[in-house]
Amino acid sequence: MGSGQVTSSELKGKHVTVAGLGVSGIPAAKVLHGLGAHVTVVNDGDDERARAQAAELEALGITVRLGDTASISGSAAGTLPEGTELIVTTPGWKPDKPLFAAARVAGVPVWGDVELAWRLRGPDAAPWLAVTGTNGKTTTVQMLASILKAAGLRTAAVGNIGVSLLDVVLGEENYDVLAVELSSYQLHWAPSLRAHSAVVLNLAPDHLDWHGSMEAYAADKGRIYEGNRVACVYNVADKATEDLVRAADVEEGCRAVGFTLGTPAPSQLGVVDGILVDRAFVENRHKNAQELAEVSDVNPPAPHNVANALAAAALARAFGVPATAVRDGLRAFTPDAHRIAHVGDVDGVAYIDDSKATNTHAAEASLAAYESIVWIAGGLAKGATFDELVAKSAKRLRGAVLIGADRALIREALARHAPEVPVVDLDRTDTGAMLQAVQEAKRLAVEGDTVLLAPACASMDMFTNYNKRGDAFAEAVRELGAGT
Repeated sequence: MGSGQVTSSELKGKHVTVAGLGVSGIPAAKVLHGLGAHVTVVNDGDDERARAQAAELEALGITVRLGDTASISGSAAGTLPEGTELIVTTPGWKPDKPLFAAARVAGVPVWGDVELAWRLRGPDAAPWLAVTGTNGKTTTVQMLASILKAAGLRTAAVGNIGVSLLDVVLGEENYDVLAVELSSYQLHWAPSLRAHSAVVLNLAPDHLDWHGSMEAYAADKGRIYEGNRVACVYNVADKATEDLVRAADVEEGCRAVGFTLGTPAPSQLGVVDGILVDRAFVENRHKNAQELAEVSDVNPPAPHNVANALAAAALARAFGVPATAVRDGLRAFTPDAHRIAHVGDVDGVAYIDDSKATNTHAAEASLAAYESIVWIAGGLAKGATFDELVAKSAKRLRGAVLIGADRALIREALARHAPEVPVVDLDRTDTGAMLQAVQEAKRLAVEGDTVLLAPACASMDMFTNYNKRGDAFAEAVRELGAGT
């Protein structure tokens, strides 16, 4: 099994080890078993949920080893299940697992579920337009799918967005093109992926515990450009993304295409007088530009979201989509909940839910969208520091309300870089703290301000996930409105 496509007949009878249960491991195991492979699943966890999942797979005739020492970091027993010819891993498994070290020694290839899907696609499979980046991936992929649909193309938003690529590749529906969201984990384990065109939206420190360093994280993101055929799209404002394009080995004739919130140079998309314009996919791009849409067609028209729209437009234009489809697709797009969502207005103050801003990079983009902000922030910092975020955003802050386990880190950054900003520190981590936070924010805000939930932290210290945190914020705002 080299670097090309594989057929089901090539997998028949192969001894394949699937590393990890979960959202991608279970489907991979079932697919491989269905193709006639001898499948063994190893999983380091051995809890009630894992046992239930194992029973489901064992009923199909799949071997499952729970609490497998070969899968546990630091274990001396880094051995492969006997006869293993291929490992298919779930994205979350760190590269330092002993199982993978044993695979390297034995010359056994390791694929992720994305790699497996890429290899199993048919000879007439739809090309992939691929999106990665620290923030904005899901929104950009959804925008891209909306634009492609507006052009009359059969498409779907798939991948890390929650739709299994294996299901799509092996399903009966025929697509013209796929809008594919890929995480750095997935890219690490997808060495032979070759997209039609791809974008790295931005790069900021994230998941460094998994990748080991910022350099390794960036390198895995940059894999999305390898072998691109038509366009490598990069962020003009983030030089690291352009550096990844320069380092990529692409097909002859593939172009570097930038996107910018400023006036675009040739081979770029950008913004001129409130209009999204294309100077990349037009004839005589040194003199001509194509109007695509108005900034007001982007929902919401916050700067970072306009950047997402330009990235989506660049990929769509690389695929030959007409300008009218970009406009129509952006107008038809509705963002997911908890992404800079306008919850309501109370006494002339807007309340915005960006609970999805779970790291400092996302929070910085959110804060940059408003002029005068009462900021609700805090949660689990995941090792992040907040000095740069606060320093860049200080002039926009009217006040701050801090919640969550690691709020002291933000409070200290505010004291260093925005000492004049009033801060309310809520010493509680129960779910009811959100109502008090919103009440305190109302007290600090004046007419024309924005109360912004952009926590810059994960939610699990107080809430099940960022969705629940955003729901609590919205409910608190409704209570606020009902009491006025």
